[in-house]
Amino acid sequence: MIDFYTWTTPNGRKVAIMLEETGLPYEVHAVNIGTNEQFAPEFLKISPNNRIPAIVDRDADSGPVSIFESGAILIYLAEKTGKFLAPKGEQRAKTLEWLMWQMGGVGPMLGQANHFLNAAPEKIPYAINRYLDESVRLLKVLDKRLGEAAFMGGDYSIADMATYPWVKAAFPLIAKARPEALGECANIQRWLDAVGARPAVQRGMDVPKV
Repeated sequence: MIDFYTWTTPNGRKVAIMLEETGLPYEVHAVNIGTNEQFAPEFLKISPNNRIPAIVDRDADSGPVSIFESGAILIYLAEKTGKFLAPKGEQRAKTLEWLMWQMGGVGPMLGQANHFLNAAPEKIPYAINRYLDESVRLLKVLDKRLGEAAFMGGDYSIADMATYPWVKAAFPLIAKARPEALGECANIQRWLDAVGARPAVQRGMDVPKV
């Protein structure tokens, strides 16, 4: 059994999708980041960075193990199950490079674009333009890649699971804010439809139920 600590964010949902795709048994523990539950001392023991998601694998070979950081969790679960990440070779490398691309670029940049557009108490044009411009660039990188392959790493993988919740949420926002710069991005739309049609993805996007 896996204890899954999460909330209704793209980072939480990427792990929920992986748990649903692999069929691993898990128990959801909702951590309401809107009321600062992530700063509770008992959660700090599991996630030293006070961020969701985090897991505790009660059935690990050496005894219960806790893992934080969504990318690390995805790799751990892929290696535990032998699914959605090749054991070696080019396919593994491609999956990991696109996973790292999401972790280092898509999440931070699209998240900041949304923050400065919709949540910041002060509208700062420089910040808005900076993060929107970089979001457009990243989405064009993704669209180009998806014109070369059906999925980000070639085969459907943890790279797609990591990126889908972010792009699903942010793509309409960026398209509305920068329609001329972004363009149609038909490859992204095709990929969003394909990934979103998977039953496990649909279930994962509904976790946690609040």
